[in-house]
Amino acid sequence: MEITGHTAELLDDPFGLLEGSRYEFYLDIEVDEEDELYSEKGLALKVIFLVNGNENRILQNYFIEQDSEKVLDFDLEDDEVEQVTAYCIQNLPGDEEETDKQKEQ
Repeated sequence: MEITGHTAELLDDPFGLLEGSRYEFYLDIEVDEEDELYSEKGLALKVIFLVNGNENRILQNYFIEQDSEKVLDFDLEDDEVEQVTAYCIQNLPGDEEETDKQKEQ
């Protein structure tokens, strides 16, 4: 799985009920044609990511077919969890200007 770009947004917690900060990432991904996850319609991975002190982790994730926006019933493999976690940490929005900016790698 290769992450080719993303958008990221800090999720608002207007009542301050949740500890830490939560970010919504939409990752543009590519996989090998032989991979069971492959789709000609393109793939994205939606990730809700928690940052709370020293704790950084994926809370939820969904593979999405880009053209149809259909949610696909697949889970991340262990190595993909590590890859996505590292990517999200490296690409946390630093300020309001970066929040909805598309980044290409």
